[in-house]
Amino acid sequence: MRVLVVGAGALGGYFGGRLLQAGRDVTFLVRPRRAGELAAGGLKIKSPLGDFSIPHPPTILADRIERSFDLILLSCKAYDLSGAMDSIAAAVGPETLILPLLNGMRHLEALDERFGRFHVLGGQCVIAATLDAERTIVQLNDRHTLAFGERNGVLSDRVRAAAATLGNAGFDARLSDRIVPEMWEKWVFLATLASATCLMRAPLGDILSSPGGGELIRGMFEECRAVADTAGYPPSAAFLDQALAALTAAGSPLTASMLRDIEAGAPIEADHIVGDLLQRCSAARADRAGPSLLSIAYTHLKSYEARRSRTAVRP
Repeated sequence: MRVLVVGAGALGGYFGGRLLQAGRDVTFLVRPRRAGELAAGGLKIKSPLGDFSIPHPPTILADRIERSFDLILLSCKAYDLSGAMDSIAAAVGPETLILPLLNGMRHLEALDERFGRFHVLGGQCVIAATLDAERTIVQLNDRHTLAFGERNGVLSDRVRAAAATLGNAGFDARLSDRIVPEMWEKWVFLATLASATCLMRAPLGDILSSPGGGELIRGMFEECRAVADTAGYPPSAAFLDQALAALTAAGSPLTASMLRDIEAGAPIEADHIVGDLLQRCSAARADRAGPSLLSIAYTHLKSYEARRSRTAVRP
């Protein structure tokens, strides 16, 4: 398969780099600045599982795409989705598969509307990675899983072909027959983690050691779980046990990447991760009074966005 990886940042650069390292046919769709960086210094990855670099990774600009790709790995942030869809339009042919790695569910609706549901797989990844000051991709832990599948659960020939391309490439690639429920489970976990750690401006361990911290985290988790239940995707018992254990582990240094973005003064995915879940929760909270914990967290995130926009340095 000819693979187009949208972006060469922390996620796209890592998974695309591993695919290139394994000899797959990969091209990075990048902006001019990133194209220049990669041409000058190559793609560099630091990882607990082994450092590697690729001197001259194949790149292309959106206006240079002349033919379609078989598989598009979409790893942009949610607030960049509209521009990313514009950039890949020329790369989408009659049989192209789009594998988005965004969190939440709203992006599926946008991709379906733009390109048609036929083209859009379900997908998610589990990895902690960032770009450092030297524009090197730094993997922060030893987990690098990419799960994907048809959204109706069918193990089709085309998704098996994608699995053959993504498999045995230096990361854990997993073909799933229940990818949408798994995406909902991750969303429940991530929305809880982001809401709690951003609202409290602290990792889980510090929140848990503070008065009321455990109740706050458990309350947020329960609200998020109830939304998934109402939407028809109740999380499995095994997920609930594992997620709650991770969220309430004493001394945990875990934070959401959204908190790291806030601390860096960067844009955040407030609407996609927390706001969209909140919009879906009215039925789940029909018998409750007063603001939810999730709504308080969302107001906090939107206040950050408003302040960031108001104080931005403008030309």
